[in-house]
Amino acid sequence: MLKRASSTTRVKSGLPFAVKWRRDWQMVLLMIPGVVFLLVFFYLPVLGNVVAFQDFQPYLGIMHSEWNGLQNFVNLYDNPDFWDALRNTLVLAAVQLLLFFPVPIGLALIVDSLVSNRVRRWFQTIAYLPHFLSWVLVVTLFQQSLGGAGFLNNLLRQAGLDPIPFMTNPDTFPLLVVAQLIWKDAGWAMIIFLAALTTVDVSLYEAAAADGAGRWRRLWHITLPSLRTVIVLLLILRIGDILSVGFEQFILQRDSVGPGAAEVLDTFTYYAGVVGGDWSSGAAAGLAKGVVGALLLWGANSLAHRLGEPGIFQRRS
Repeated sequence: MLKRASSTTRVKSGLPFAVKWRRDWQMVLLMIPGVVFLLVFFYLPVLGNVVAFQDFQPYLGIMHSEWNGLQNFVNLYDNPDFWDALRNTLVLAAVQLLLFFPVPIGLALIVDSLVSNRVRRWFQTIAYLPHFLSWVLVVTLFQQSLGGAGFLNNLLRQAGLDPIPFMTNPDTFPLLVVAQLIWKDAGWAMIIFLAALTTVDVSLYEAAAADGAGRWRRLWHITLPSLRTVIVLLLILRIGDILSVGFEQFILQRDSVGPGAAEVLDTFTYYAGVVGGDWSSGAAAGLAKGVVGALLLWGANSLAHRLGEPGIFQRRS
């Protein structure tokens, strides 16, 4: 019994640190730049959240600015502009979640069903190429196509019809935003689902076809269940980041449709904190957004566990 216990302890302890270092020191060195990048640009800025609890004055700095507790959050609660930005953020996030999220799944299923590898490569390239374009260029392309002096409205004028304000209508702005997002990023998001489809056992399709299952039945009973874990994982991540609907895309179109339609939490933080000089209110809005996002992430992950999915993190038994 003593020998068995000692051997178990030896297995759990693993290799000595010196042996691990001699084996993996190259990987550790390669990892150092990424760790430094995360520390400098992600973790160290988190310390600046103390500004949300101060009456921050830039010329005094964090160390000498007065503390005012939760007063900045009370000011946000009394600010109608903050609630307008929060409402717009939730509406736009819901529209993006309902209309954008299924598109990459559909594109992945289309690409996976293509027989010719050459056609598949061309389709993939054309689909995810817009991801590498900046939002400035994307908005400009939509303006040239759908703007008041754009290609489509010029065709309507030539046909004797009135132009349609695609780019300046606040009521249809959520649909415009989703259309831009689909055109830019749906092809890039498709790659994850294509990778998941490569793990599906081909013999399952062959057995189902031998049993008389058609294309749609194979899709419903084999393909989609195989994608369920990946879909749930990405859905959890999207819910956790649901309040981050985008900054560049909205700030570029804010003047054309008005702040009432395009003001979201990210732009509110920018205009309140950077442009308006109220750094404390901007930091409070950003911190509140981060806390709500973390709670949504935790809630979505807990719901995934109840549905039998692994989620993004699990409790150790």
